[in-house]
Amino acid sequence: MTRNSQVRRQLRHVRLRKKVAGTASVPRFCVSLTANNMYCQFIDDDAGVTLASSSTLSPEFKALNLKRNVEAAAALGKLAAEKAIAAGVSKVVFDRSGFQYHGRIKALADAARKAGLQF
Repeated sequence: MTRNSQVRRQLRHVRLRKKVAGTASVPRFCVSLTANNMYCQFIDDDAGVTLASSSTLSPEFKALNLKRNVEAAAALGKLAAEKAIAAGVSKVVFDRSGFQYHGRIKALADAARKAGLQF
């Protein structure tokens, strides 16, 4: 990514965060991507705590032996939703962190919806 695209994504993220906030009953489902890994967190912004999290670095995901592509994003979305439901979270607000809603982000969100999360 060039410097300009990083700045543009950060500006989109700031603009998005003005509208999206998580509470204890409806936490924020934050998704972040790097070139090699994907990260998901369920955050209560009022208390400032993370309720559940998962990533491509977790042992559960590594056991699946998937590459970092759309299929892997769908598997990570399913794992994240299962962890959230185990933590007592069923309804969330989606925070895409300034990334475009397509490809891996969309696959992750769709898989989390199929696994039982409500956006």
